[in-house]
Amino acid sequence: MTQSPDSAEAEAVAERFARFAREEAPGRSAVYAEWATGVAADPELCGILARIPAQRRQPPLVFAVTRMLGAPVEPAGAGSFAAWAAFVRANAARVVAECSARTLQTNEPLRCAALLPALARIPGPLALLELGASGGLCLYPDRYAYRYGRTGLELGPRGGAAVTLETEVRGAEPLELPDALPRIVWRGGIDLQPLDARDAGDRAWLEGLVWPEERDRAERISAALDVVAADPPLLVAGDASDVALVRRVAARAPVDATLVVTTPGVLPYVPRARREALIAALRDPAGVRAPLPGQHRGAHWITLDQPGLHDAWSPPIDAAAWPGFALALDGEVLAAADPLGAWIEPRRAGH
Repeated sequence: MTQSPDSAEAEAVAERFARFAREEAPGRSAVYAEWATGVAADPELCGILARIPAQRRQPPLVFAVTRMLGAPVEPAGAGSFAAWAAFVRANAARVVAECSARTLQTNEPLRCAALLPALARIPGPLALLELGASGGLCLYPDRYAYRYGRTGLELGPRGGAAVTLETEVRGAEPLELPDALPRIVWRGGIDLQPLDARDAGDRAWLEGLVWPEERDRAERISAALDVVAADPPLLVAGDASDVALVRRVAARAPVDATLVVTTPGVLPYVPRARREALIAALRDPAGVRAPLPGQHRGAHWITLDQPGLHDAWSPPIDAAAWPGFALALDGEVLAAADPLGAWIEPRRAGH
């Protein structure tokens, strides 16, 4: 007979969902705020969710899983929580099993609008390798069109694009962009659970990770999935913090292309010791792929990450005063940016 989760675990669930309802959902999803508030006040639901491993019971993950399994999504205030809670009770074993096997896999193509100014500084042709690639939607910066807010800057591929990424430009410093999109000749990614844009189930999971009210984002991700499905990248299942694995996958890139390794938002999920080893390899031009005379020049590293996550920024960042994430090329800070690419502010770390 399976033993019930202890009360401490159930209390931890209640506290986590109450914090989410109070601090994370407001202004973004009234539905998720209502669901999380309801969970926090429902001991039976807390007991069910306490059966999920602690690292797999984040509210957005739980909510995405239940939606993927068929939970109804009613408007907030219209019996939304009651309908959702009834589904969870009736499908408790499936919810627990699926959450235990899943991880949050944010795959936002809008991040390419933040990455593009860094890519513009690297001569092509380029080979892109993304660590924590999920479905690979951020491996196609050359297939999307861009609009950079008040600057009036627009850029796109010849023949047009099915996806247009619009982002706000903040600050007084000018945003430097190329006259043309980068030429990318190879795309690869590493992820613990890579997702295939051609697979209906994987598509449903990525689309289900979008919060209910984010309709524009849902449309953007759906269109980007079509772009990826038409020309799939190389996606390798494995630990993206394993330097030896990164080197093996990098070795599959064309030798006559400049390798660019990107880590948009993935480093927080890497344990500190492994993170430091990975960053050390990425900061060394020969750490991931040694340069070969007359063929290629090693590798570059582009990161979009939390400024307090590590100290590999040049110049150093005052994380307490820094807005959003930091965009850097080979450690050189180029801009502050929204974690998902909604805005970018060209600046140096000391300013």
